[in-house]
Amino acid sequence: MSEPVILALTAGEPAGIGPELCLQLALEPRQAGIVVVASEALLAERARMLGLEVELHPWQPGAPPQMESGHLSVWPVEGCENLAAGKTNPANSRYVLKTLKIAAHACLNGDVDGMVTAPVHKGVINEAGIAFSGHTEFLQELCGVERVVMMLATDELRVALVTTHLPLRDVADAITPERLTQVTRILDADLRTFFGIAEPRILVAGLNPHAGEGGHLGREEIEVIEPTLEKLRREGINLTGPLPADTLFTPHWLDNADAVLAMYHDQGLPVLKFQGFGRAVNITLGLPIVRTSVDHGTALDLAGTGKADAGSLHTAIRVGEHMARCRKAAKQESKS
Repeated sequence: MSEPVILALTAGEPAGIGPELCLQLALEPRQAGIVVVASEALLAERARMLGLEVELHPWQPGAPPQMESGHLSVWPVEGCENLAAGKTNPANSRYVLKTLKIAAHACLNGDVDGMVTAPVHKGVINEAGIAFSGHTEFLQELCGVERVVMMLATDELRVALVTTHLPLRDVADAITPERLTQVTRILDADLRTFFGIAEPRILVAGLNPHAGEGGHLGREEIEVIEPTLEKLRREGINLTGPLPADTLFTPHWLDNADAVLAMYHDQGLPVLKFQGFGRAVNITLGLPIVRTSVDHGTALDLAGTGKADAGSLHTAIRVGEHMARCRKAAKQESKS
């Protein structure tokens, strides 16, 4: 068997379900080596609360992670001031961001092969007086890249976004030739590097109903999207579209595609989440590291009850492991 991939797993908001999802992993078979980046005291308290018999092992870079059932490797992080489930505390915000920094730098330094993130609570971090709009933007700045791309995926479908968290009235103005070019190039390159797809086939949604219907329902397709896609096709990127979004997500199109590029958040993600909520994974493309995440929030009402479902976390780990292996293979191939 090949050498295990090592993934750094940040436990997220201390009051949420992240810590107990991490503990659940210790009780199940693992293919990847998991190192939880979190407060050891937090994990121990949540295990006590839920009656979980998990032995925690402090971990340092270079050591093999624990793989045996009932054991969990932990990269200990100090500064978690409140261990209570379901009750947020802004004083924990710097601790939460510290876990992200540790995991990201471990990826950049080659100490681990990728990072997986449990959900954080953006509002609580902002209440602490820290400007924070999410994992994606935080990691983009930390890694020093100009553009990142949000992609959600299940086993059957991948959906990437040209724009993400924008009011609908601002979306059309944000879809510029420059943005569309950058996003499409990143999507194509990372499908090759992180997913091992030699020639990615990408379906592109139009912005307007019926993809503008020849300009009668909007001219963005004619003036921005179609010319940009044609330029990218000349670069060798396999693109189909712009297609009407109401018929794009059908077997006729999806059976011959590796990913869909949607123009805005609620154009593509409702379809994906209907198809696979609870087993989908959030992936950040455009980074020099592997980063996956769960597709749900902190679920404060479930924290400490033992009812949290780890399905999405399992998917995030499995996809993260696959991405890390593909990246290693791509690096090896480039050297040969």
